Amino acid sequence: MTAERPAARRAGQGVQAHLFLLAGRQPGASHAEALADAHRYGTAAEAAGYAGVWMAEHHFISYGVCPSAVAFAAHLLGATRRITVGTAACVLSTRHPVALAEEAALLDELSGGRFHLGVGRGGPWVDLEVFGTGLDRHDNGFPDGVELLTRWLSGAATVAGNERFPFRPVPVVPRPARRIPVWVAATSAPTVELAARHGLPLLLGMHADLPEKAELLDRYARVAARHGHDPESAAHASAHLAYVADTDGAAQRAVRSGLPGLLAGIREYVRIDGAPSAGRDHDRYVADLIGMHPVGSPARCRAVLAAAAARLPGVRHLLLMVEGAGGREPTLANIQRFAADVLEPA
Repeated sequence: MTAERPAARRAGQGVQAHLFLLAGRQPGASHAEALADAHRYGTAAEAAGYAGVWMAEHHFISYGVCPSAVAFAAHLLGATRRITVGTAACVLSTRHPVALAEEAALLDELSGGRFHLGVGRGGPWVDLEVFGTGLDRHDNGFPDGVELLTRWLSGAATVAGNERFPFRPVPVVPRPARRIPVWVAATSAPTVELAARHGLPLLLGMHADLPEKAELLDRYARVAARHGHDPESAAHASAHLAYVADTDGAAQRAVRSGLPGLLAGIREYVRIDGAPSAGRDHDRYVADLIGMHPVGSPARCRAVLAAAAARLPGVRHLLLMVEGAGGREPTLANIQRFAADVLEPA
């Protein structure tokens, strides 16, 4: 006999609520503790009734200590039974698209369709040097990588390479039983237009406010329509900082205290060209995030989510970054309370 599973929590009409996990190392914690905590948050998401979990991927920095979102997703899929598990996002500039596509097809098959693949260009970091792909792959290779990745996941029996990834036709094994969807992390107009040309939904980041995201979605709709895709069929995803407490002030104090320690890991990025990384006032950034995301009392969080649903009608997956207060127990409590006090069951 199996326990009855809770209905998937929603953040408004037709919008599913997921967790977005960084697996960031908090000051004083180890890498192993950060990964173990992220796994706990994933299983807690299923118990609390969230629709899914999306895992970030980073290399060589403590802002996120998960170097393979696919490997983490495989582990979490094996530990859960209902939720979807996605990547937000696999860095395509450091991986061969066929290798990533094979892993995605494998997880899609083994999980019964519970795996969601999100990919991104990444940054001009030392990762490109370590993995031998180089700066040109970052600057110019993303379109070819997306094109080959999506053809491999289309359900075709055989696939040949393209100009950047040349190879003879080979069998697709395991062959997807259906076209496996791919989300594209997008922060710029060219990347939005690339995704739209392929009819691929967007992953919109936490740093952008509602007007910025609405502008990107409008551009997507125009370009997708010109290329024969129905813009309304794209189930976009949008990341948001999320923390709930009894009052707005209590929630804001918790995030102002806990989030800067996590954001400090961003300073560890090393550019491949040796140039200094752009600095950021993290206290100001935290204040900006609090102002535009559901951080506050249950009433404020519901109001912010309602505003997002109204402004971003193409978004069907809301990715909630719940680690803002720092520490295992505050995060686990936030996961449970946000589901119970802010989100509505399906």
